[in-house]
Amino acid sequence: MKKIVIAIDGFSSCGKSTMAKDLAKEIGYIYIDSGAMYRAVTLYCIEHDLFDPDGNIRTEALRQHMDEIHITFRIDTATQRLHTFLNGKDVEEQIRTLEVSSKVSPVSALDFVRHALVRQQQDMGKDKGIVMDGRDIGTAVFPDAELKIFVTASPQIRAKRRYDELCAKGQKASFEDILHNVEERDRIDQTRTVSPLRKAEDAILLDNSNLTLSEQKDWLLDQFKRVVYE
Repeated sequence: MKKIVIAIDGFSSCGKSTMAKDLAKEIGYIYIDSGAMYRAVTLYCIEHDLFDPDGNIRTEALRQHMDEIHITFRIDTATQRLHTFLNGKDVEEQIRTLEVSSKVSPVSALDFVRHALVRQQQDMGKDKGIVMDGRDIGTAVFPDAELKIFVTASPQIRAKRRYDELCAKGQKASFEDILHNVEERDRIDQTRTVSPLRKAEDAILLDNSNLTLSEQKDWLLDQFKRVVYE
């Protein structure tokens, strides 16, 4: 069976990471969470005071720090889940907070941040056999990926999923704040100058608004088998 690159793009809080992780585990591929990489850079900015009092990024300061930002992934032995490490520290929980979510889109829109992380992502996928999710995987990172999926769902449904996720972790959450964050991230992601969020021409559209996890998994496996066995 040939190895391929699977690119899963789409809007925030569509469950891209969950479906990509599950698919990778099912087919024995390596999973790479590109969104976690941008979240890790955002967390670095927060921890190193690279936002001014008005919430704007100190762009030139961040540019000077980029060589000091090293992002890796490791499997947590207890949960068998992939965790994100920033300069050797496990930051998986910190990068999923609403504070990081509210600041990640402006950080990810910076051309020098995207160029640095895209190079890392392309290096991770050079041997194929990977599933990577994000905003521009099928358009900028792996334009020649053999299987491209573009995921969407209504903003309300995505906000509810995010709200439920935070509540399950015991974190305080406001549905209205999360919905606003989702809609603002959509706007920024689709209008940024560098690698805006868009569906690749050869990507398959998946609206998972009303799909169960089981139905979604079966659909993804069917798409994978279609490509590898054609």
